[in-house]
Amino acid sequence: MAVRRLNHAVLYVRDVAESVTFYRAALGFEVRTEIPGWAAFLRAPGSANDHDLGLFAVPGGHRPGGQYLGLYHLAWEVGTLAELAEVRASLESLGALVGQSDHRVSKSLYAKDPNGIEFEVMWRVPADTWEREMAAGPMIGPLDLDAELARWGSQATGAAAGSVT
Repeated sequence: MAVRRLNHAVLYVRDVAESVTFYRAALGFEVRTEIPGWAAFLRAPGSANDHDLGLFAVPGGHRPGGQYLGLYHLAWEVGTLAELAEVRASLESLGALVGQSDHRVSKSLYAKDPNGIEFEVMWRVPADTWEREMAAGPMIGPLDLDAELARWGSQATGAAAGSVT
């Protein structure tokens, strides 16, 4: 079987309330279930999932028994470049944006939450252009979001267009 998209993610965080506030402001998540001071389950706007992000408190940042493996980043997909621009504005206002990259087949923003956990928010170019896009230049370059908006417009892709391919 092939994995098609991220269904949900679970993160260990220092402060659940602070993380809930951040993910609500940065990505518009809504709280589905919350156990104050210990855990929260959030859902992205328009998602059919029960939850897209689970947060569990680990005071001080370490679980009993010592260190644990960390997460490099998660990638959340948006349907249009206009949505990506909205997310960029939100992340900038929170001081969370740490990078922007053009991966040819995706346009990506990188940010860190209050725990220093990095995540990506990305838009996929239409799948029927991937081969041409891959041949267009270096695999990773700086993102010029305004130029990409002018090029692609409001075209919806990925799950937003009814496709996970």
